[in-house]
Amino acid sequence: MEHAYNHRVKIYTRTGDSGDTSLFGGARVSKSEPRVAAYGDVDELSAWLGLVRSGAGDADLASILEQLQRDLFAIGARLADPAHRIADRVTKAAIGARDIERLESWIDTLDADLPPLRKFILPGGGVAGASLHVARTVCRRAERSIVALGRDAVEPGILTYMNRISDLLFVMARVANRRAGLAESEW
Repeated sequence: MEHAYNHRVKIYTRTGDSGDTSLFGGARVSKSEPRVAAYGDVDELSAWLGLVRSGAGDADLASILEQLQRDLFAIGARLADPAHRIADRVTKAAIGARDIERLESWIDTLDADLPPLRKFILPGGGVAGASLHVARTVCRRAERSIVALGRDAVEPGILTYMNRISDLLFVMARVANRRAGLAESEW
């Protein structure tokens, strides 16, 4: 006997076939809505991090990437909740000061093992490093999409968090290339 909480959910719902989607709370909006685009950019960033994680071959970096993906799911949930209804009842969807401090700690720790930057570097290197550079640019786009929603669209900490992720991804790209024995190309 299958319990109600174990039933399979269909992947397709057909509810978005006409070009709209649901936000938390049930509001239907166009898939071209800026809020939908913003959480789509966050989802794309998470997918890039998953791609990097799948081939990173570096448990240290892979662990950080997995945590970032979890945090990005929380940010996507916040973006899909314009009425801020899930904030109080879904703790795993919360992003706060401790999360930002964790990012800064990772940046400081990883950066300590890198030579100081004296010039701009060209994105590239090995597959992991180059993919992290792509993820960094997707992160910047997601950040711009969130900013475009307006100051009250999300908590200020989310913007800070997104800004720190791109900094972290830059440092991680440098670390991945260094650990792979690849030199950086200066501009």
